[in-house]
Amino acid sequence: MTQKQRPLGSGFTAASTADDVLKGIDLSGTNVVVTGGHVGLGLEMTRALSKAGASVTVGSRDPDRAAPALAGIERVQADRLNLLDPASIDAFAARYLDSGRPLHVLINSAGIMGGPLVRDARGYESQFATNYLGHFQLTLGLLPALRAAHGARVVNLTSGGHRLSDIRWDDPHFTTGYDGMLAYGQSKTANILFAVELDRRWADAGIRGYAVHPGIVMGTNLGPWLAEGEKRTPWLNDDALRAMGLIDESGRTIIDPLRGKKTPQQGAGTGVFAATSPLLADIGGVYLMDNDISPLGTPQPIDFGTHDDVPADVVPHALDPESARRLWDLSERLLQG
Repeated sequence: MTQKQRPLGSGFTAASTADDVLKGIDLSGTNVVVTGGHVGLGLEMTRALSKAGASVTVGSRDPDRAAPALAGIERVQADRLNLLDPASIDAFAARYLDSGRPLHVLINSAGIMGGPLVRDARGYESQFATNYLGHFQLTLGLLPALRAAHGARVVNLTSGGHRLSDIRWDDPHFTTGYDGMLAYGQSKTANILFAVELDRRWADAGIRGYAVHPGIVMGTNLGPWLAEGEKRTPWLNDDALRAMGLIDESGRTIIDPLRGKKTPQQGAGTGVFAATSPLLADIGGVYLMDNDISPLGTPQPIDFGTHDDVPADVVPHALDPESARRLWDLSERLLQG
């Protein structure tokens, strides 16, 4: 697997936007699902894909609240999807299948990050359940539509934060020793392993898997859901963001793509690259960043005290094929329980 992790020389840079990546690509007749496609990076991918001609279904916890953000975007519709609720996931997939439309691209974009420990109704840790397991269930539910496309891609949004944690095989739900950032890292490792194993299992059916690190993007509305609804925990205040080099003394966002600090338009670029680039026609199961395949990195401690030199290239524990198979099997059991 690791031998695939070589940049292709895509011609794009860390500063390339989703529109740059899609220039000259006609997505007319292409059906796309984007979870969380009404906020942050998801919204930018929805906008860019629609502009290129795609029809986009947005999965949202509250479609009525998503509607204003999607107003004016052509060929887009929002449908109810709560990734912490297995019944909601099954209902979303069933409605899509009932429509009879093939699904050419599934972008598993929605996510939460850090904060206090929250569990779903099954007792599963919320970041693992939302960022990974809910998307795993959704992807399995949409498999008939992906097969019907006769050439489909599944794009999992992940993060350089996968370096923080491998899968905690003995305690993935943090029954002891909860740490919000380790839980985030585990969920992002899971999304990469998911892409690896999906590609192994489904490539012969024309379905390819990719994991995407979008960069460090402010204004993505990424934060922990609390059980009571839409309220979010302000665990990253301005002082913390300033200390991390993400905003300046005036509170303005610092943009420096070469150091991974991107606008939402730039952050969305790698996601749509994974979803559409002809350069990836014969390769899958890889981790992408900066609009290309990431080189294989060396594990090293991450210091989030500053985001000036935080590595984001992929490390071996997130690509291990045995771990990928093991996680798939574990996930199937978790969905049954």
